[in-house]
Amino acid sequence: MSFNDPVSDLLTRIRNASMARHRFVDVQWSVLSQNIAQLLKDESFIEHFLVKNEGGKSHMRIFLRYNTKREPLIRGLTRVSKPGRRRYVGYNDIPRVFNGLGISIVSTSKGVLVGSNARHQKVGGELLCQVW
Repeated sequence: MSFNDPVSDLLTRIRNASMARHRFVDVQWSVLSQNIAQLLKDESFIEHFLVKNEGGKSHMRIFLRYNTKREPLIRGLTRVSKPGRRRYVGYNDIPRVFNGLGISIVSTSKGVLVGSNARHQKVGGELLCQVW
């Protein structure tokens, strides 16, 4: 299966798996996908993730988090910057998602960062997605 945008594929698979109440979801591995998964883990949107290599191809298994009523903690995922239209923001223009209840993920010169950390370090970059 070929696709042009691995970040959109990652977000769509996570969104679909959480809505279907799956325990985990498998996605194709890339450094950017792993960095996004690490940020989601650090912000407690997912439990953890594993990277495995089978037959020369690397995959990542992401374990999703749910509350006690089995409702997903990820309520929404939005891809902001797309391959056809990139969106770059300065550190002052990084949006706050639901007044701090969600996160913005920004690809900066210092790596992939959560919007609040990028604002604190005063670096802007490509606004990849928003999670709440």
